[in-house]
Amino acid sequence: MTGMEETNESPANMLCRSCGLCCTGHLFVWAKLRPAELDSAEALGMHVFRSDPSQRGFSQPCPLWKGECTIHASPQYPHSCRAYNCNLLKEVIAENVSLPHALTVIQEAKGMIHEVEALLPASPISGFRERLVAQLEGPGENTDPEFRLKADTLLIFYEKVFGVKDLVDRSDEE
Repeated sequence: MTGMEETNESPANMLCRSCGLCCTGHLFVWAKLRPAELDSAEALGMHVFRSDPSQRGFSQPCPLWKGECTIHASPQYPHSCRAYNCNLLKEVIAENVSLPHALTVIQEAKGMIHEVEALLPASPISGFRERLVAQLEGPGENTDPEFRLKADTLLIFYEKVFGVKDLVDRSDEE
């Protein structure tokens, strides 16, 4: 990644464009779209659903993520994508965390995801988040201690770093 001096791009934009965890299906299953965005998103190749007015959007992973968001600076960039600020991004914006440190945290998250993904069984479900939830909440929940430890650690990391806390229903565990 080039330095901010060369690109004149804010650290927040650099972090957001390079992270992609909210685009790849690792944090979310879908993203909202405004009614006016549905047709243009579909034309861009996003899998758009529109039948339920409370859940109009596109599914993750986003086909426009190519190691970096390919429409981040374009007018077609969805409002919900522009508006979403994970906890880490908020800390970078507030200048409480430096861009190099934030990028290290993202690499740590990706490493944890890779470890958990390697322990997930083969599945017809393609999205990581959906596969993880199915494994954690499904019948005969996975009791492999290594998987449980790594998955629980990842969920805590998701909540702390990204603010994503609704991944798994834990109401019956309390």
